[in-house]
Amino acid sequence: MNSKTPYTGRFAPSPSGPLHFGSLVCALGSYLDALAHGGHWLVRMEDLDPPREEPGAAARILKTLESHGLHWHGAVEWQSKRHAHYEEILSQLRQRELLYACYCSRSQIRQNGGHNNLVCRTRDAEDKNDGACALRLNCAGGEERFEDIWRGTKIQSVHEDTILKRRDGLYAYQLAVVVDDIAQGITHIVRGADLLDTTAAQIRLFHLLGSEAPIFGHLPLVMGPGGMQKLSKQNHAPAIDDSKAASNLCTALDFLGFHIADGLEQEAPEHILKWAAARWQRHQVDKRDRQLH
Repeated sequence: MNSKTPYTGRFAPSPSGPLHFGSLVCALGSYLDALAHGGHWLVRMEDLDPPREEPGAAARILKTLESHGLHWHGAVEWQSKRHAHYEEILSQLRQRELLYACYCSRSQIRQNGGHNNLVCRTRDAEDKNDGACALRLNCAGGEERFEDIWRGTKIQSVHEDTILKRRDGLYAYQLAVVVDDIAQGITHIVRGADLLDTTAAQIRLFHLLGSEAPIFGHLPLVMGPGGMQKLSKQNHAPAIDDSKAASNLCTALDFLGFHIADGLEQEAPEHILKWAAARWQRHQVDKRDRQLH
């Protein structure tokens, strides 16, 4: 990434439920890293999967961000309004013979211990279970090397051809996230460590689309009860209480490695964020996945 390129970061939640504390840590970390580097911070709603969306969740997410003083630059981007852009990219990849139809079901892939790229790439069009197919990117093989802000040098293999459009006709996360990061000029992606393993495949797609990959930084995960699983909507993590914004921010800052000043919890969220942005140091972030104190 050219050091002269203006910093542009983003927070991209999915409206499958309200924000929980782990989401707040990611939002806060990406926000502070952007502000501390004189950058812009964008919000993108990843509303690609209507069956998983919770009615009203998108509006509640935006309200929570605003309640905590996490004000974004520009308009919110909605992936549900960008289907034509995704289809255009798929058309370009198809013309380059980088896409192929995959008729494998999830159960077949599980039974086989993963997707068999070679068999599926060469399968005869008539050799399928039904007419429903996914579209995969012919990209597996080799490795991607990148420098993560907090995880250091990472070398990841790309084992499987990435699904870009699902069997149910919905556009896949791996397609939309890269296409939108390119369109919005994202230079830095600060997100949770649960997405670390997706990075190589995303970098591969950035390069195939003729774009330089952003700088990645993967923040520590907030673990749930027992410390075995991260807090998540799927695990019924409780929603953030917007009425306790100052306390929530200070708890999140403590999780990220800040030493909270006396009386900071009594301040308005905007003051807390200004205080934190002035003291943000990447090397001081506590990188351990762990439960809250």
